[in-house]
Amino acid sequence: MSLLLRNVCPWGAPPVDLRIAGGTIAAEATFQAGDDVIDGRGGLLLPGLHDHHLHILALAARRASVDLAGALDEGTVRARLAAAPAGICVRGVDYDERAAGLPDAAMLDRWLPARPLRLADRTGALRVLNSAAMALLGDRPLPAGAERDAGGRPTGRFWREDHWLAQALPQALPDLAGLGAELAAFGLTALTDAGAHNGPSEAALLSGALPQRLTLMGSEALEPGAGYRLGALKLLIDERDLPPLDALAARIAGARAVDRPVAAHCVTEAELALYLAALDMAGGARAGDRIEHGGMIPAAFIGEIARAGLIVATNPAFIHDRGDRYRVTVEPDRRDDLYRAASLHGAGIELLGGSDAPYAAVDPWLALRTARDRRTASGALLGEGERLPALLALRLFARGSLSPGQPADLVLCEGGPADVLADLDAARVRLTMIDGFPVHRRD
Repeated sequence: MSLLLRNVCPWGAPPVDLRIAGGTIAAEATFQAGDDVIDGRGGLLLPGLHDHHLHILALAARRASVDLAGALDEGTVRARLAAAPAGICVRGVDYDERAAGLPDAAMLDRWLPARPLRLADRTGALRVLNSAAMALLGDRPLPAGAERDAGGRPTGRFWREDHWLAQALPQALPDLAGLGAELAAFGLTALTDAGAHNGPSEAALLSGALPQRLTLMGSEALEPGAGYRLGALKLLIDERDLPPLDALAARIAGARAVDRPVAAHCVTEAELALYLAALDMAGGARAGDRIEHGGMIPAAFIGEIARAGLIVATNPAFIHDRGDRYRVTVEPDRRDDLYRAASLHGAGIELLGGSDAPYAAVDPWLALRTARDRRTASGALLGEGERLPALLALRLFARGSLSPGQPADLVLCEGGPADVLADLDAARVRLTMIDGFPVHRRD
């Protein structure tokens, strides 16, 4: 299709007309017969937003799950689970251990004895099954992350085994088309799935299932294919069970052999230190290598990250969603290390924005406001020196050119640049286009 966007302000420039044809921005902005015409009303036009780190299948599953966020007592948890709609297995997400402590199968049996239950904690690292759900596993051997008690009996806790459980437990196919429409309403035109276990089966599920352009990180088993761009080799480094340094360096060397960048999960200082050491052992960082999250980056590490040319894919929404907890659990002199932004930008480090959804809010505009304001959910200021100016915050997700010949992946906002930058609110998204085709339109 072809259309003419009248009276729009690309990246805040003076109002112009912009013609879209053949999926790209045309060189001439003149009306042609058959063009659809959209009056931009002087609105800000941006490149489509890109969530550079999320987990699509987990996010889709969450939409059909019982939300336990904010349930801080056992009675509330039990009531929400008891009201779960019919299905193969009840899925509870965002459980907070402040409600009743670290759960196991016995605790879940008291909460929901008659139906299979799979519970995910707020961090995404832990899954817990009740006895009915454990029975669905049959007699298959349990993975390494399946916790056992002193007598060798499974406790129902599975650490970092979400991929194994997804294969082992029966589940309905996720509504990816519905999720794609929801994300388009936020102005998201591109997604990078950061699943460490992504392989051929995940690629088959995701390819073409959402309107957004798709990049897949994943394991060594993931190869180039139709419907997605092959992303970095994802290295899941977990402080609870750190991999040997030489084994991690060997995986990096393997990625080098096939000209593939690497991206490592680095939430803690220990995870980050191990990753940097493994990069050195493998011959140093290369273009495209990334630090995922950067949850704790001591000031002493910033120069090393900058010299290595590493990209940091940060998740500003965690300051909002978990900031009040950080203010209790993180020492005051370490709080500036949390999800740094301004200090990294000042050192010349490239920053990308990601939601890490479903483990933080998927709304990119909430992440943008948090990158600008550094406010927790209660309104407390956390890491004031790491605030980014609104335009720099916007560029965490809105990247790319609006020049002729570029793909027409666009977001048209209601209001001029000053209005949009003041609000940074998804309610201002009027039109989202991917490859020149409107995938969300609100008038």
